[in-house]
Amino acid sequence: MCCFGKNEDLVLTMLHKLIAAAAWTTLAFIAFATLSPLALRPEFGDANLERFGAYALAGLLMALAYPRHLIPVALFVVGVATVLEVLQLVTPDRHGQFENAVVKAVGGIAGVTVAFIILHLTRANLDRLG
Repeated sequence: MCCFGKNEDLVLTMLHKLIAAAAWTTLAFIAFATLSPLALRPEFGDANLERFGAYALAGLLMALAYPRHLIPVALFVVGVATVLEVLQLVTPDRHGQFENAVVKAVGGIAGVTVAFIILHLTRANLDRLG
């Protein structure tokens, strides 16, 4: 690889750790926003757009953090969306809805798909430089 020289492994390891930390932090924030009292839920705009965007970001970051496991990552993100939506049924002022779970799952799959495209294009470019 041409770009990093002797420090390539160190840079890639640090980048991987940063992306993985961001992925898990994103999921923790999503869990907080999903299960916290409604008054503590952050709002940025349209609720469905927020749901889709949050899970798209989580799917993207998880897939970039674990690029050799895209199918398990996709299943994990969809599973998290489903479990958190079901857990809303036991919180006093929240309500889980099937439609919300679908929006979240589609967002997660979209994020994993974008990561797949990025990884594919990056590998193709590295192969050409190689």
